[in-house]
Amino acid sequence: MLPVPVYYAILLLCAGYAVVRGGAPERAGAAIIVIGSICSTILFSAHESRYRGVESGVFMVDVAVSVAFIVLALRANRYWPLWMTALQLIGTAEHAVKMVDSHVVRLVYAFVLAFWTYPMLLLLVLGTWRHQRRLARFGVDRSWSSSSALLARMPRSGPTG
Repeated sequence: MLPVPVYYAILLLCAGYAVVRGGAPERAGAAIIVIGSICSTILFSAHESRYRGVESGVFMVDVAVSVAFIVLALRANRYWPLWMTALQLIGTAEHAVKMVDSHVVRLVYAFVLAFWTYPMLLLLVLGTWRHQRRLARFGVDRSWSSSSALLARMPRSGPTG
C-alpha cells in the first residue's frame, strides 16, 4: 500500500472535493472517512508485532465507521453510500477472520485493512461528481430520502405515564 503521507494527501484531495462541491451526504461521507482514518492511524499498534493479532483499536473504529455508513446509506438520497457501506463491511469482516484464525498472514491482513479505503475514496469522488451533474441538469439535488424525513417526523413511542 501507499505510504501514510501519500494516503493522507489523496484523502485530503478527495474529501476536500466532496466538502467543497458535494451535497450534505458527500460532506458527511468525507467526514466519516477522515475521522475514521485519523482514529485508525492513532490507534494502530506501534510495535513490531503489528498485524500478528487483531488490531482491536482499529477494529472498534471500523465498526463505528460501518455503523456511520449504514446510517448515511439509509438516510441519503444517493446510491454511493450503499457501496461505501459494503466496502467498509468487507474491511471490517477481515478483523473477524483474523479473530477466528490468528494464522491469517500478517501481510494479507494489513493489505485487506488498507485496500478498501481507495475504492471508497473513488466512490466519494464519483458521488460528488454525479451530485454536480444533477445540479447542473436539474438545478436541484435532494440530499436526503423522503423516508428519512418521514422517520424524523414520526412521534417517538415511549412511556406515556
